Amino acid sequence: MRLNVLDMIGVGPFITLPLIIIAMHGPQAMLGWIFGAVLAMCDGLVWAELGASFPAAGGSYEYLKQTYGPSKLGRMVSFLFIWQLTFSAPLSIASGCIGLSSYAGYLWPSLRTVLLQRHLALALPLLGSLEADILITPGTWVAMGCCLLAVMLLYRRITGIAQLTKWLTAGVLLTVAWVIWAGISHFDAGKAFDFPAGALDPSRDFFMGLGAALLIATYDYWGYYNICFLAGEVKQPQRTIPRAILISISLVAAIYLLMNISVLGVIPWRELQAQSSVEARSSVISVFMQQLYGGWAGKLVSVLIMWTAFSSVFSLLLGYSRVPYAAALDGNYFSAFARLHKRHHFPHVSLLVLGTVAACFCVLRLADVIAALVVIRILLQFLLQHVGLLILRRRHPGMARPFRMWLYPAPALLAIATFVFVLFSRPNFQKEIRYAVVVLVAGMALYFARAWKRKEWPWAV
Repeated sequence: MRLNVLDMIGVGPFITLPLIIIAMHGPQAMLGWIFGAVLAMCDGLVWAELGASFPAAGGSYEYLKQTYGPSKLGRMVSFLFIWQLTFSAPLSIASGCIGLSSYAGYLWPSLRTVLLQRHLALALPLLGSLEADILITPGTWVAMGCCLLAVMLLYRRITGIAQLTKWLTAGVLLTVAWVIWAGISHFDAGKAFDFPAGALDPSRDFFMGLGAALLIATYDYWGYYNICFLAGEVKQPQRTIPRAILISISLVAAIYLLMNISVLGVIPWRELQAQSSVEARSSVISVFMQQLYGGWAGKLVSVLIMWTAFSSVFSLLLGYSRVPYAAALDGNYFSAFARLHKRHHFPHVSLLVLGTVAACFCVLRLADVIAALVVIRILLQFLLQHVGLLILRRRHPGMARPFRMWLYPAPALLAIATFVFVLFSRPNFQKEIRYAVVVLVAGMALYFARAWKRKEWPWAV
């Protein structure tokens, strides 16, 4: 559970509060975290049942393969999961690096100087225009350097990870506890619940804002399932996995709500929305502490959050680099990813590829990185996994299930409906959908070409 909590909190809540406020234009943005917690719990029940039923390392790779058939459709679906991870994992890592550079910008404001800003567009047949916004500042080099430093530190045999995780978790929780205590001890309900006129009216703008807020909250909550990828090393996984998932979601949901309400009780939401740039708003916790205790507190919490961000990047890169490696060993991904370092015996090709792609993604805006990450994963992992569970229940009703989803099938259906709402109920939702479709089409083309050459499904004789 400790690893789950560390990966769930990470740098997310320290950089996304202004983004979710902007999405809903007021303190009603709290609904994003509340509904996000409900979505996380529904999705967590899917992970809990699959994790207890297939307690082997690999997580989604194993679940998709088994639920759709290991020698049939499941082979392609699990390949596509690893393929999308080659993009979504670096996006996740890049978000932590960009978050670190944002707080570094509080300490050294010159890091926020814009060096290059471009809007790129590529016309695609049938899909329309594939767009991206490039933003390069001195902080961009800090973000890239953070990613490359993590690669360098991981480019060796890693020992003592469990003990390191304890210290990292303690540091993260200490930072969060300090922020919550500071907010509660200076709390002003008038600021925290200063709703604008018509804030809760069920209008089109309200639901569009809620969709955007839920997307950000989904990003913040993710991580509760990480224990599933380490199931082969977990004691009593049939019992431990469901417990770790459900307890970590409940704990982190309470932390998020307390922390964000505490901040809004000190810094009015209109002030957050009015600040000049996303980069400045991303260091909101530093501004919060500075207002309460002075410049020293703002600087100290900036350092703590930068440490938390780097810890998250290190942890994500370590974990993700093992997933394409495992799939390559299984013969269902490119063989280069199965190569181990000759001396230290770690998957160095996988590590270098993910680290390099993550460094390249650091030139994107934080909001765009988060949106692309969430949309790609929802379409090419989470929805496939939820549908797969429903299929598995129907085809194998008598299969041993150490943990059975509560109120089945309601949580799975509610999660599917909410994920679809997140995908399409946002301003300019087509932008990230196009990214996901391009990744899907390219992945399917690669799979079919590779399967034809290897005489695998659907070309198997």
